[in-house]
Amino acid sequence: MATQEASAAIDFDKNGGVVAAIAVDHLSHRVLTVAYMNREAFEETVATGRACYFSRSRNRLWRKGEESGNFQIVHEIRIDCDHDALVIAVEQRGDGVACHEGYESCFFRVLEDSGWKIVEDRKVDPAKYGPGYGHQSKKR
Repeated sequence: MATQEASAAIDFDKNGGVVAAIAVDHLSHRVLTVAYMNREAFEETVATGRACYFSRSRNRLWRKGEESGNFQIVHEIRIDCDHDALVIAVEQRGDGVACHEGYESCFFRVLEDSGWKIVEDRKVDPAKYGPGYGHQSKKR
């Protein structure tokens, strides 16, 4: 199937031009992050074999790892039954972190006693990537 044909099957219009793209580790199937793709990001991902997302906060393509070197090699892409969400099986490269806060996964907190508790060790200090890296964390 050609990239444009595959892209045409995705319902980008339903959510304002983007679809959810859930990145999972291709071996462990652990959820690494949830991002968004527009048509251009999807087509670049397919063409290059490296994850490219659409940053809603920056309103531009976000080539995973462009600042940190923590890029994702795509092994498989699946689409859901409504054609408005994707699961991207990836191999995380670089420091082995998908999260801009330096964790392997963006899902490093667990709800305990009505509060969020960090339950994993940070793999890398994100300051390593420079003062403008990532985006500002929300208040907890």
